Amino acid sequence: MHRILVTGSADGLGRLAADALLTEGHEVVVHARNPDRAEALRPLVDRGAHLVVADLGERDAVHDLAARLADDAQLDAVIHNAGVWSGRAVMPVNIVAPYLLTALLPGPRRLVYLSSGSHYSGRPVLDGVDWQGRKPGSYGDSKLYVTALAAAVARLRPGVLSNAVDPGWVPTRMGGAGAPDDLELGHRTQEWLATSADPEALTTGGYWYHRERQEPHAAALDLGFQNRLLEALERETGVAVE
Repeated sequence: MHRILVTGSADGLGRLAADALLTEGHEVVVHARNPDRAEALRPLVDRGAHLVVADLGERDAVHDLAARLADDAQLDAVIHNAGVWSGRAVMPVNIVAPYLLTALLPGPRRLVYLSSGSHYSGRPVLDGVDWQGRKPGSYGDSKLYVTALAAAVARLRPGVLSNAVDPGWVPTRMGGAGAPDDLELGHRTQEWLATSADPEALTTGGYWYHRERQEPHAAALDLGFQNRLLEALERETGVAVE
C-alpha cells in the first residue's frame, strides 16, 4: 500500500485517479481548492481518503499545505494533477505550485507531473514570465516548464522516480465534452507510475502517454534550460529544489 497525494482531485482526471487508487487499497490524500469544491470529495472521504484544502494559486497556501503534509504520515508519491487552462492562475497553479511542493516535500519517492501535448507549443523562454499571475499566462509554456521540471528533478534526485505524463485530450471539464481521447486511459498512467512495481514504471525522467514513453519537446531535456528554469523559480519563490 502506498500513501499518495493527488492534487486537484475534486473532479476530472484527479478525481478518477484518486478513486481508482482508493479502490486498489492505497491510502489517498485528496485535495480541493476551497471548501465548496471539497464537498465533491465527500464520497471519497467517506471511503477513507484524507482531505486537504488549499488554493494552489496562493503561495502562502502552498507553504501551509506543505507544512501540514510534512506533519502527517510520510507520502510515498505525489501526482501533481491540479491545473488550469487559461487565466491568471496558469503559471501559479501549473508550475509554481508543483515546484514549491517538490522543494518543500523532499520525502516522496515517486513524483508524477501532469503535462500535455500542448507543451510542444511552449516556448523555452523565461524572460518576462509573470510567475505571480498578474496577467493571463500561456498554458503551452506552463506545461513545457513542468515537463522540464520533472526531468530536472529526475536528474537532481537520483533516488526519486520523477516523470511527466500527457493524459491526452480527454472529455473533462477542462478538455470539454467533445474531446476525442480515452478518459479511462487518461488517468491510468499516473496511477501506474505512482504505485507499480513493473520495471518500466520504476524508471525516471520520462515523458509518458498511455504507458508509452514518448520524446518530449527538446527544451525539456536541455540541461541549460532546466537549470535556467530552476534558477528563475528559486529567485521568484526563495525556495530551491535540491
